[in-house]
Amino acid sequence: MDPHVLRTFVTVARLGSFSAAADELGYTQSAVSQQVAALEADLGLTLLRRRPVEPTEAGLRLLEHAGPLLLRIQAARADVRRTAAAPAYRLTLAAAPAALNAVVARRLARARAAQPRLTVRVRACPAAQVADLVAGGQAELGLADGIAAPSDPLRMPDVGPLTRAGVGEEPLVVALPAGHPLAGRPGLRLADLVDARWLQTPLCPVERLRELAGDGFRPALTYTGQDVRAVVNLVAAGHGLTLLPASAAAGVPGLSGVAVLAPRLVHRVELLHGTLPPGPAAELAAELAAELAAGLSGPG
Repeated sequence: MDPHVLRTFVTVARLGSFSAAADELGYTQSAVSQQVAALEADLGLTLLRRRPVEPTEAGLRLLEHAGPLLLRIQAARADVRRTAAAPAYRLTLAAAPAALNAVVARRLARARAAQPRLTVRVRACPAAQVADLVAGGQAELGLADGIAAPSDPLRMPDVGPLTRAGVGEEPLVVALPAGHPLAGRPGLRLADLVDARWLQTPLCPVERLRELAGDGFRPALTYTGQDVRAVVNLVAAGHGLTLLPASAAAGVPGLSGVAVLAPRLVHRVELLHGTLPPGPAAELAAELAAELAAGLSGPG
């Protein structure tokens, strides 16, 4: 299956238009139509309805495979190019906002002190995109985070070979308004909170809570942004509960953080990178890994 043809099909399906796909890809509309028709002939199936343009059931199934396939191809190209690249003095760090906390920022500064010529660009993004950006070559290093059992690795998409290192864990707390009836408890079990009002956030999706503690956990409000402070403000104002790293909830006016007693959970941060040629970027990765491995919840 030709990846160029597959990319054309995905673009048409995403935009719902052959002409819009042609404009985005730099092809003629006729060329786009021919590529999709060739893919359909190869599979012996109709993948797109034409009026309106939308995937058939077979097209939807192919789209489920197409994203990971195209990403793996992009990751392979980026990995091969990295092995032959000259030492670079520019580096992009893709970071989930909650992963780049005050302690990590200070340790990044210490790691950079040994590389004064290196220019670093921090690209904030959802944790789910960090591995994609690193594998695809848009970032040399990544900081991903998420909810996990102690010492368990984060769930990552299959994007090809990446070096992963757990570089920090800290306890999670249930974040509640300071006046909430449960705010004074020494600890809470998630299973006892299935009927509470919850926030749906990238850091704490309710689907993950259901996996951990059973059905329930209906979102009262959905926040799709990446600003941890905005989540804190929503909780303090009474819009719903969420799980936060203990450090993010500590000392916030109007907010109470109560320990999670069961199941045992942590906020885990992992450092990701692909193959790095010898030079400042690789040295920074090693320095940062050593700094972060000292413990995110320890002294900064």
